[in-house]
Amino acid sequence: MKVGLGLTFSIIFSSLYFSQTLADDNPYDFNYWCSTTPHPEPCKILMGSHRRAAPKQRAEFRTMAVQVALERALHAVAHGRKIGQSCRSKHQKAAWTDCQKLLYNTIFQLNQTIDGLKKKNGIGCTDFDAQTWLSAALTNLQVCQSGSVQLNVSKFIAPILSNNVSELISNSLAINAVLLDRTEEKEELGFPRWLPEGERKLLQSSSLASRANVVVAKDGSGNFRSIQAAINYAVARRRGSGRITVYVKRGIYGENIEISKDMNQITLVGDGLRYTIITGSRSSTAGFTTYGSATVGVDGVGFYARGITFRNTAGPQNGQAVALRSASDLSVFYACGFEGYQDTLFVHAQRQFFKTCYIFGTIDFIFGNAAVVFQNCMIYVRKPLLGQANTITAQGRGDPFQNTGISIQNSRVMATPELNRVVRSFKTFLGRPWQQYSRTVFMKTYLGSVISPEGWSPWLNTNFAQDTLYYGEYGNCGPSSSTRNRVNWKGYHVIRSATVASQFTVTNLIAGRTWLPATGVPFTAGL
Repeated sequence: MKVGLGLTFSIIFSSLYFSQTLADDNPYDFNYWCSTTPHPEPCKILMGSHRRAAPKQRAEFRTMAVQVALERALHAVAHGRKIGQSCRSKHQKAAWTDCQKLLYNTIFQLNQTIDGLKKKNGIGCTDFDAQTWLSAALTNLQVCQSGSVQLNVSKFIAPILSNNVSELISNSLAINAVLLDRTEEKEELGFPRWLPEGERKLLQSSSLASRANVVVAKDGSGNFRSIQAAINYAVARRRGSGRITVYVKRGIYGENIEISKDMNQITLVGDGLRYTIITGSRSSTAGFTTYGSATVGVDGVGFYARGITFRNTAGPQNGQAVALRSASDLSVFYACGFEGYQDTLFVHAQRQFFKTCYIFGTIDFIFGNAAVVFQNCMIYVRKPLLGQANTITAQGRGDPFQNTGISIQNSRVMATPELNRVVRSFKTFLGRPWQQYSRTVFMKTYLGSVISPEGWSPWLNTNFAQDTLYYGEYGNCGPSSSTRNRVNWKGYHVIRSATVASQFTVTNLIAGRTWLPATGVPFTAGL
């Protein structure tokens, strides 16, 4: 089972806090500014430690807060290098490797936020962009800690995370949320201004395979037999920041693929989800963290996949086993398949869109802390092991200011034929809370008879997060769509207002109208 743990935050945002944060900006000292954050003490100690001049307005305070978080993250990485020299077991090594990578990604996202807010290097970003990147930065730390607990090496990893980085990022999220609330961000069709200009036309091509930079084929008829080798080759020889398209011909490719944060604008196009398959078998039972078990892991911005199946064959007896892990901002998965059992699809972080995809699994098989919309997808619940219950989602929002959540819209939820034959022997739920502020909605979706009447499951038979989560259902249909016998948690909502439901659409949850049109993928912007 997944590890629900730490890096959850108590609700300390009282009416006094909000009245302070919404007051007019004034040049108070650090004690004042820090008192408006959820974690004032590390803010006061660390922001005043370098004789900085007190900020004169909230926007300046925000940039300084992110800068201090970055400094502590850099310290954590340096400390982590020293700890890595004392790894004595496979589990310590696996958790440490994940954590160092996740910390480097956090540093990247904090740097990106600072550059965007200062409009350095021609980047520039909106407050919504900043909230997305800060949310991802914090999520990385949560996943690092989760992996260390999963492998029972949390004491070994704890020193890397004990330097207030998470609290400082949480503060930055809270500060930015106030500024985001004040700003009415105007949407313009086309890509965000911090993406390369050349992407706007390249992504609109209707013949991706014919325009491929490299071709992968199992039978040797392409440039490479390995997808990873093709990506590495193309990235190493790329001129500028243009998109790289890798055409993967039909075949089953047994490899674990990593597309790092430095591998931006990668497209994988296959011959169809039934014919082009990437498969692996890593699992928690084999000594991997959930994060490290992924058959394909993606971090680079603007990843795009079409007509490919991502598969993990570890099976239901081997615990967490991820088919795809994605933290790619502004990523699209179109007509793809995702096959596994527990933890099939790890929507780790940032803005993602899935269209006309097929997703198979048992426990928590769509999970993570991205801002993600699934449209017109087929979600198939498989037969679990005896004594297990199925949960479709386990959303991981750990901070109330993270702009993340899972939205499943105009889709279908059904049992596979194997489960359907014994469907009364197993319970299946729409989701359960992985973290304190878990947020998931099902909208205008067909809910097959596989779903249990109560709809949602508690976390490990506790009342964890039931008051602070947000679970919603809006306009669903099908034999299990009745909400009459649903859970009576404070955080569960039968959404009746289109205005409320619209918060979880492409337009509002992932700012999709600003970037999806250029991809050429069909989408519904609203309800």
